[in-house]
Amino acid sequence: MTDQSYTPPEVWTWQGDSGGRFASINRPVAGATHDQPLPEGDHPFQLYSLATPNGVKATVMFEELLDAGHSGAEYDAWPIRIGDGDQFGSGFVDINPNSKIPAMVDRSGPEPLRVFESGSILMHLAEKFGAFLAPSGPNRTETLNWLFWQMGSAPYLGGGFGHFYAYAPEKWQYPIDRFTMEAKRQLDVLDRQLGERPYIAGDDYTVADMAIWPWYGQLVLGRLYDAATFLDAKSYTHVMEWAERIDARPAVQRGRMVNRTFGEPEMQLHERHAPEDFETRTQDKIGENDT
Repeated sequence: MTDQSYTPPEVWTWQGDSGGRFASINRPVAGATHDQPLPEGDHPFQLYSLATPNGVKATVMFEELLDAGHSGAEYDAWPIRIGDGDQFGSGFVDINPNSKIPAMVDRSGPEPLRVFESGSILMHLAEKFGAFLAPSGPNRTETLNWLFWQMGSAPYLGGGFGHFYAYAPEKWQYPIDRFTMEAKRQLDVLDRQLGERPYIAGDDYTVADMAIWPWYGQLVLGRLYDAATFLDAKSYTHVMEWAERIDARPAVQRGRMVNRTFGEPEMQLHERHAPEDFETRTQDKIGENDT
């Protein structure tokens, strides 16, 4: 397929909906579009999110903390339906001016504290509970190396490869080739790393794994962009083994369900307010209008 040529104008102006999935919620300005206060529950942590890869990072972290015995990590999780523009509501913009999920409010201290960006949430919780991140030394540095690797690399996988391969209104060879090459290079980086150690940063399961798995683990498991065959995911044997091992963790299985409003109904738990919600997922809890 030959791509159409495009001559950029001297000054770019927004022409409205550009087509493709999610086009209706893309815009070149920030700020709230409507008044929409956020709901609040009883727990110290109030999470506002959706079960996209970035959102799964936060819910997996909370569930792993609870499995590790940190009862103070109990949380309420509220869905932010980005397709409906909830992220542009006044309440959400107050806690994340960037209008991206996940975002949360930590009410465990003397004053409520907003925490946004998934990497910041992982670090905040890890340091607060002294879990999944070494307090100092080489292990901490290596973990942070990979946490920030994910933050810098995933936009090429999501906004780059994922957009042009799965969501763009037309299939153009140049961007698909460009970002496929980068996605495969990133998988090779991970495969070489995991060929020498069981987890991303070494011998221990850390926030680096929780950050990287929702993107790259789910990609090779066939849950992201329906692209596993296209990318020859099975050839990254170390990544695949790591992805399957983490996928088997009970906290990860629960974390994938929280704030999930799409896909198989049995994998959806739109709101999470107590551990029992995973066992008593009545129709009102998974959302009658969203299945």
